[in-house]
Amino acid sequence: MDNFDAESSLVEMSFPDFSATDAQIQWQRFCDLLWHHEDLGMWLDISRMHLNNAQLEELTPRLEKAFEAMKALENGAIANADENRQVGHYWLRHPQLAPDPQVAQHIAEEIDEIEQFGQAVINGTIKSPTGQPFTNVLWIGIGGSGLGPLLMIRALQDKGAGLPFHFFDNVDPNGMSRVLAELGDVLRTTLVVTVSKSGGTPEPHLGMEQARHRLEAVGGNWPAQAVAITMADSKLDRQAVDENWLHRFDMFDWVGGRTSITSAVGLVPGALIGCDIRSFLAGASQMDEATRESDVRRNPAALMAAAWYSAGDGKGKRDMVVLPYRDRLEVFSRYLQQLVMESLGKRLDRNGEIAHQGIAVYGNKGSTDQHAYVQQLRDGVDNFFVTFIEVLRDVEDIPEINGERPGDFLDGFVQGTRSALTEGGRQSLSISMRQFDARRLGALIALFERAVGFYGELVNINAYHQPGVEAGKKAAAAILKLQRQVEEVLSDGVSRSVVEIQQAIGEGSVEAVFWIVRHLTGNNRGYQAQGDWNKPATLRFSKS
Repeated sequence: MDNFDAESSLVEMSFPDFSATDAQIQWQRFCDLLWHHEDLGMWLDISRMHLNNAQLEELTPRLEKAFEAMKALENGAIANADENRQVGHYWLRHPQLAPDPQVAQHIAEEIDEIEQFGQAVINGTIKSPTGQPFTNVLWIGIGGSGLGPLLMIRALQDKGAGLPFHFFDNVDPNGMSRVLAELGDVLRTTLVVTVSKSGGTPEPHLGMEQARHRLEAVGGNWPAQAVAITMADSKLDRQAVDENWLHRFDMFDWVGGRTSITSAVGLVPGALIGCDIRSFLAGASQMDEATRESDVRRNPAALMAAAWYSAGDGKGKRDMVVLPYRDRLEVFSRYLQQLVMESLGKRLDRNGEIAHQGIAVYGNKGSTDQHAYVQQLRDGVDNFFVTFIEVLRDVEDIPEINGERPGDFLDGFVQGTRSALTEGGRQSLSISMRQFDARRLGALIALFERAVGFYGELVNINAYHQPGVEAGKKAAAAILKLQRQVEEVLSDGVSRSVVEIQQAIGEGSVEAVFWIVRHLTGNNRGYQAQGDWNKPATLRFSKS
């Protein structure tokens, strides 16, 4: 990479007239900037990002400081100052890194326990209360506790392997109803896993209560079918102990939801579908090691972070469009939305100055998206960069027919879209894997985790707290309190306007009260509205 030259910057090329000279320069950039890991069989190519040598040189001292910050984090420094917490997800795949030997032993023992539990459920050693093997899993979790497991299932589960999964990852009653209807009486042989770090998050609690109510209604035995993944001595943990639930797994105080996939949150579903969770952890650990490289130009996460920084002028001015060209990675962009946006989307920097940082993430999969929004990517507003993800090895049971192989066409679509975007002056980076399996998924996740950490250091924000999320939770709690007050005011049957209801309560906004009573009247709960909905101030509400 010593040949990387400022004169070869794509910024200085002429588009769309991509000349032979331009092609030669691009080839040189590709050769100079390509990162490869032989054992993992992975490549990273940032040569089509508009990052030149001068920019990389300018960022190098800051990236070197990021390396030191990451080393301190791995050594146990307090990273989430808001909650006085360490950030130790790197220890999960290499327990010996943990600064406390007891923590290291706890992690190792937890992995053993998860692996044994998964095997026992799959082979029927652990049975449902009916005496039959468990047949399904109902997974209840929100945010990273839902997205991580969903990614594990969609990416790694093979047909007929392990148990089928169903998810409560929202508090939508219609969604819950659909999932419970799909399960029906099979709930009696369904393992129900509730994930809540604190044990007090409303969404998993509500989902758990609904699942328990329906399970018991069809003759199930909740304690004998219930599993908790939570912190020791949390409200949920105490309930599981008191009721003698089937099993409990630990969530650690130093693991955040968006980086919890290599904890029990991701390993338990992995074990229950029969995937090789140790290989998954090994892949993450290998990438962790690769991204500790002190040479910026040989560190893939540093190169990614620098490319992101350059693309968005250090202020997230370009969105990240994720295009994995494999169905198994269809939900990867959703997973990255939380990892990237919750980590980097911050109003204040570490100095308390207004920063409004962040990188928006969206995407689905290729080649589906070529028939969706690539038209805008090629010809529309230039406010993005694309992350292509490809897998070289195809399955062998899809044969060549009439000289045509689907995998060859997929490869053609990757390259075709990439070239079309380059010719339009649009930026992209590419991640290629020789094959895709649990180890490569672990490595892919670890690559993005480290890149997010480095980028956070480059823009001087704390990637490991989430004050905006906490603010949203507090605001939602205030609305729920206001709803209870609205219902109490209307319980006397007297008809009132929205303003009168708000005045009777003495707090909350009139608009918030309107939203609440509109919701109440939309359900069969005895609430009525009289008047013209086009004139909200004229409406009067009561309860029969």
